[in-house]
Amino acid sequence: MAKTVETVLGPVPADQLGKTLIHEHFLFGYPGFQGDVTRGPFREDEALRVAIEAAEKMKRHGVQTVVDPTPNDCGRNPAFLRRVAEETGLNIICATGYYYEGEGAPPYFKFRQLLGTAEDDIYDMFMAELTEGIAGTGIKAGVIKLASSKGRITEYEKLFFRAAARAQKETGAVIITHTQEGTMGPEQAAYLLEHGADPKKIVIGHMCGNTDPDYHRKTLAYGVYIAFDRFGIQGMVGAPTDEERVQTLLALLRDGYADRIMLSHDTVNLWLGRPFTLPEPFAEMMKNWHVEHLFVNILPALKNEGIGDKELEQIFIRNPAALFSA
Repeated sequence: MAKTVETVLGPVPADQLGKTLIHEHFLFGYPGFQGDVTRGPFREDEALRVAIEAAEKMKRHGVQTVVDPTPNDCGRNPAFLRRVAEETGLNIICATGYYYEGEGAPPYFKFRQLLGTAEDDIYDMFMAELTEGIAGTGIKAGVIKLASSKGRITEYEKLFFRAAARAQKETGAVIITHTQEGTMGPEQAAYLLEHGADPKKIVIGHMCGNTDPDYHRKTLAYGVYIAFDRFGIQGMVGAPTDEERVQTLLALLRDGYADRIMLSHDTVNLWLGRPFTLPEPFAEMMKNWHVEHLFVNILPALKNEGIGDKELEQIFIRNPAALFSA
């Protein structure tokens, strides 16, 4: 009997996920957006329109499943994702987890750390949201989201890594990570494995922030998957150009790593809080940060370099199926 993965509409056989984007956000807000509701209220009907439009664009390129790893402290909204899935037929997998210390909301669990209960509390949160459901919605998280800081995994962040490894051992849940500016990939993998996590069920994310193929090989040596999942993000948050990402990706594909890599954009389709406009020159550099960019621009570039449909099918279909079946 095929293993299943929890989506916001319930369990789906892992071998039926189809073409999958491993890291996109329908909603996202930096902690603190909740305090700016006078100027940035959440208008659900408008948000739903934007989310459905993004989902339909993905579907036009054959996408059947999207992992939305929005952390709990950044506006995760499973009930909203369920509405998107109901309207579009897209499989959407949501997460349980918290963002990295510098841009997340650490005071809550730091206070509980002072009480001596934080790690057990985090583990309990993961287990409840994976096995019982999130906040009375009945929607179960399908992945655990972890994140670390630039150049280090802080003691606060290590609480979540240890709790995630523990929860994964009991539930088999997939772990998806955020590496700030593509740093700490090998260290994340090593720390999770040290605490008993299964490398076959780990995706080290945002690795395309680093353009050194040897850094990727060092991470892959732990047996984990890696994600080149920020295509379209350029010139901000330490991101390299897409051209540099493509060259790094090509080096790894030519080394035979197609069965260990996943691709996505890390798009935010609607920002929670007050609307904003990117100033020049960032707006020009970020013009391709949308859910069709991979399919319209990046895959043709890969094919021009000799990457075939078999390898792309491995990346988009077989790898996610294997990740959630392991």
